[in-house]
Amino acid sequence: MDSAAPNLTDRAIEPLSGEVLGLVTSLAKTADWLYDHWYLPALALCVCWGGGEMLVRHLAARASAQRMALELRSSRHFDPGLEEIFRRGVQLARASTSVPWSAPRRTKTVQIRLRADGSHPLRYRIEGPAGGERLLSITPFGPDVTVHRARPITDKPREHVVRAEFILRGKTTAPLRDVPLAPDPLQPLVDAVADLRAELGDLAELRLDIQRAPKLVLRARRLQLMGAARRTERREAQRAARWLRQDASGVEDSMGWHLQQLLSGTPGARSGRRLVMPPVPRRVEPAEALGKLAENDHLVRVQLLVMCASNIAGRAQARLAQLQAALDVFGGRSRWAMRGWRIGPWRIGADHWPTRRGFERRWDLGHCQPPRANWVRLEEITGLLKPPTVHCRMPMFAGDLPAFTFGDPALLLQGLYRGPDGRPRLVATYAEETLFEVAVGKAGGGKTERALAQAIGWAHAGGGLVFVDPHRDSWPRAAPFLAHEDLMERIALFDLNALGPHPRLSSWNPLGMHHGQRAHEVVEAVADAYASVLAWDDATAPRALTILTAALTVLVTVNEAACRAGRPEDQATLFHVRALLTSAAFRHAALAAVAEQLDAETRSWWQAVFPTLPPDAFAVVLNPIARLAANPVTRAFLGQPTGAYNIRTAMDTRKIVWLCPGGNGPTDRLVTALLARDLLRAARSRRDTPQERRVPFRPYFDELITLTGAAPETIAAMFEDFRKYRCHVHGMTQLLARLPTPVRLSLVQNASTLATTAGSMSAIAPVTAEWGDDPSPHRIATMERFEHYVSMSVHGHRIGPVQLSGPHLDDVFADYARPQDVPALEQAARARAGALPLNELTASATAQLDRVTTLLTDLTPTGTGPSATKQYE
Repeated sequence: MDSAAPNLTDRAIEPLSGEVLGLVTSLAKTADWLYDHWYLPALALCVCWGGGEMLVRHLAARASAQRMALELRSSRHFDPGLEEIFRRGVQLARASTSVPWSAPRRTKTVQIRLRADGSHPLRYRIEGPAGGERLLSITPFGPDVTVHRARPITDKPREHVVRAEFILRGKTTAPLRDVPLAPDPLQPLVDAVADLRAELGDLAELRLDIQRAPKLVLRARRLQLMGAARRTERREAQRAARWLRQDASGVEDSMGWHLQQLLSGTPGARSGRRLVMPPVPRRVEPAEALGKLAENDHLVRVQLLVMCASNIAGRAQARLAQLQAALDVFGGRSRWAMRGWRIGPWRIGADHWPTRRGFERRWDLGHCQPPRANWVRLEEITGLLKPPTVHCRMPMFAGDLPAFTFGDPALLLQGLYRGPDGRPRLVATYAEETLFEVAVGKAGGGKTERALAQAIGWAHAGGGLVFVDPHRDSWPRAAPFLAHEDLMERIALFDLNALGPHPRLSSWNPLGMHHGQRAHEVVEAVADAYASVLAWDDATAPRALTILTAALTVLVTVNEAACRAGRPEDQATLFHVRALLTSAAFRHAALAAVAEQLDAETRSWWQAVFPTLPPDAFAVVLNPIARLAANPVTRAFLGQPTGAYNIRTAMDTRKIVWLCPGGNGPTDRLVTALLARDLLRAARSRRDTPQERRVPFRPYFDELITLTGAAPETIAAMFEDFRKYRCHVHGMTQLLARLPTPVRLSLVQNASTLATTAGSMSAIAPVTAEWGDDPSPHRIATMERFEHYVSMSVHGHRIGPVQLSGPHLDDVFADYARPQDVPALEQAARARAGALPLNELTASATAQLDRVTTLLTDLTPTGTGPSATKQYE
């Protein structure tokens, strides 16, 4: 038994050693085979990787097809706080995960698109998973930001395109620079794209993808950073120990050390070296080593892609350089830099193989595959998480403010705008939206010049207008640019200044009915003009108003009868009010001639009330008429039975009327009031024309202070009512404060365009107050001559206030100047206004009473005698 035991043991050990040897042999053969056929497992690995990547791309493309897009538009008062922007960032990070569980991680992203193509300053869009639309549609910004569902953007191919991907350089764990909210962090980006030109195909777009931090990737990154920090500390400790030993050795080998030993007399000390304790590596603190990666809260990965394009060589590359400089604003210990390699003057990046194809795939599908270094906290990118705020200066593009085109009736010239690149551009507003316009500024600042440029451009585009200028200075200035054959047929000059030794005047009968006016509207217009100038109302002058209204009613009825009889040249005028009130014979003849046409109430007043009035009751009515009659110019102008002045016809036939009523004395104010009230009556009479058939017409009022002194309520009513009748008023004044309160309130309330030139701060303050004192009165007060700040309405939105240079006629309309044809224009304009020599008109006005008396005799029914008229005495 004992001799057999070792034999069994040997047999048990022998198979075990054989198995181990066989295993080692097999491993050796396998390794040898793999060494000889290494390409087979490599090929299998590539096939597996390629298949997996194709599957991931397929799933990612299918998930990307379900993306949505929102466009955010901020108001001019949008001023968010840090907390509101931070909450928006949290929303974006949360919305990035609103995808099915099977979607690859590269699709779990929300993309911020900042786009400029020359039509808008900067469009702000959010794109992300469709499941996050409800979360992203309601922002913490409140009503100052509106969210709209955006349509996909399809770009036309450009000839030159450059691409770039940005990566965080510098210290990986260091945050970006803390950029304040005022001025807006987006301002450098806006400035970089401010001079884009749509006609050249310029395009610039920046896309920022935000993705929640993957926990496993973040943990691996932290381990890597901690390991690197520990290795760095060990190297620093070893370096410090090495330098310490070198310093100690240097001290012991120095002459001073040996001399000290000899003098001290301690030979034992020379028997050994000094003991040097090496420094211990400093403990690595996670917060210090990991920096912004130490905490999980609000940590995201970002991908920043930029593309610029243009049809002109070099513009895209220059734009990319501008955007790169704009992103430098966010740089600190960590900064944005282009990803790629630089070899001499060449850069190999997203525009070149092998990264270009991956860039285009991520760009087209919205996939997020950020570089390993692109970790940020939401606080670092707050400037990109919101649309432009009130602290951002936005440039004007053609989409915001259209360029003026000569001869286009849809546009109204506003001024000369210089873009950020210094390139001038004539800008305009749409005529349909420019309902009322107000211009304020000191004398000689350019208000009238700008209005003349606008009126001349409107006239050449085929529009109708009336330019009311009490001082007549505008007509000589505008005449060289209106002296065109196609315009001469439409221009009429009504000038009451009676210049020259042999003046020629036009005429107008405010009571004339030969143009088919409504009788009650004519009576009301004249009576209201009187009341406006003389401050009459039912409380202060009820009897005077009644007397004047009754007299006008009779005379207008007489004129209706004259026109029906085919005798418009025998119509009564305003001066016949005196004859009607003071001459019994004329009154009896007039009442007898139109007794059948007067209503019962009017006949009753003349029969029962008029005979009871004392003679001195008529003085208040007749005195203004006496002043009009004493002035030869106003007597000639208002004393004719008919006249060429017909503002309603001018409205409907696109005429160009230049109206110069004269000075600002009491008599002139009455004439101005009559003209203004007639304009109001004519516009309101367009009620008989369907809205779509009303021809646009533009009254221009220079020197509003003078005009409103005569008819404040009338001018105010124009700014309140004319929009309904497609009459759009343009007013100019030096001081808003000097205008009557009703006019001033109506002007500011309804102004589609509000403009101001330089002036005193007290005069400008009411205008800047409408803009929230941005710009300030001090800034406007120091502007150069012919510079304007203007706020306008375009597509229902207020644009500006923006600084414009006033259009100078000699520059803007240089090609339209015809100074040699001004005499022909003057002659044609006066002829169309029916101008005749002053003495001829005066004689006609003097003889008009006899003609009216003859008419009344002819109109009086047969058998009507003195007994029938005694009832009016």
